[in-house]
Amino acid sequence: MNVFDLLSDKLKQSVQELGFSSPTPVQSEVIPKIINGENVLFQSDTGTGKTFAYLFPLITKLDALEANDSLNSSVKIIIIAPTFELASQINAACKSVTDIKTALLIGGVPIKRQIELLKEKPQIVIGTASRIVELIHLKKLKIENLFAVVFDETDRLLKKEAISDTSDFRNLLSPNTQIIACSATINKQTKIFFADSKNIILPPENILKEKITHWAIFAENRDKIDTLRKFLAAENPKKALVFTSRADQVENIFNKLTYKKVECSCLHAKTDKQHRKNAIDFFRRGKTPVLITSDLAARGLDIPDIQYIIQMDLPQDEDFFVHRCGRTARAGKTGINVVIGDEWEMHHYAKLEKKFGLKVFPKEIRNGKVVKPEIEEEN
Repeated sequence: MNVFDLLSDKLKQSVQELGFSSPTPVQSEVIPKIINGENVLFQSDTGTGKTFAYLFPLITKLDALEANDSLNSSVKIIIIAPTFELASQINAACKSVTDIKTALLIGGVPIKRQIELLKEKPQIVIGTASRIVELIHLKKLKIENLFAVVFDETDRLLKKEAISDTSDFRNLLSPNTQIIACSATINKQTKIFFADSKNIILPPENILKEKITHWAIFAENRDKIDTLRKFLAAENPKKALVFTSRADQVENIFNKLTYKKVECSCLHAKTDKQHRKNAIDFFRRGKTPVLITSDLAARGLDIPDIQYIIQMDLPQDEDFFVHRCGRTARAGKTGINVVIGDEWEMHHYAKLEKKFGLKVFPKEIRNGKVVKPEIEEEN
């Protein structure tokens, strides 16, 4: 059975208009269980359709309530995300398939405007746990008619810096609230936190190994940015996402590329919200071919048709390496992951190659082209 047949007629039409002809494996597994009201914790690789796996059935349930006017003026669903970027993308995904009113409630911006948004009576609220808890305590966000809550990117929501806010929010929920949680990686702590949920672990689709080509370009630290510039000139990508672990390096890379007349934009933790939104929107629409970012965007950034991920260093957390790579080769497409690294990073990359079963191809830039190293060619 095609589980899209379970969706409301209104939603089916939107799904067809967006070009979804058949569900992904995670959607086939999860949609019926959410429609049936089950608590679920599900794991599926990056880029496999997790967001719509919970949005489709929840919107279907809302569509079924539409006839009841007395309930239409209250919040029914809250979706918790660890970052502004992910919350914004979930909100955009929601708006792409339904006209049900939503509200985006995230920290770091004035709360007054968000209180005004809640007066417009949204039925779906998407945001960060700390701000949502604050609005509940202020009695501006009422949750008595809530029927479902989603925790997206659960592994990050339960990290040391976020678990207190996540726990505070969960403790405010009625025992009858349907709990849905998901991530690309689920650990023991997550399973304990969501012990009352049915675990659905999708077999890995091996996107990292099967859909992404991995390149290694050696460069001493002082030469990395110039190597990046030469790489961009050689490949001329339509969309390349450049990662660095250090936030201060984002501006440095941006300034040096801009000085060399490379069209790019940048994004890091201190970027103000409007600049951040503009940078992502311009990159999404292809107006800016290169986006330089710190790891704040390694989770949840869902931009179609990114051709290249370029890592200017290797993160200490191996999950971040996987999530960086996962920004390309989404929705069945392929992509290239490039690490520009020094001797230590090449050594670490070799360990990752072995751990994840990858095949890494050494490359160098010669005569304006990305080619095999000369020594390898001689062999």
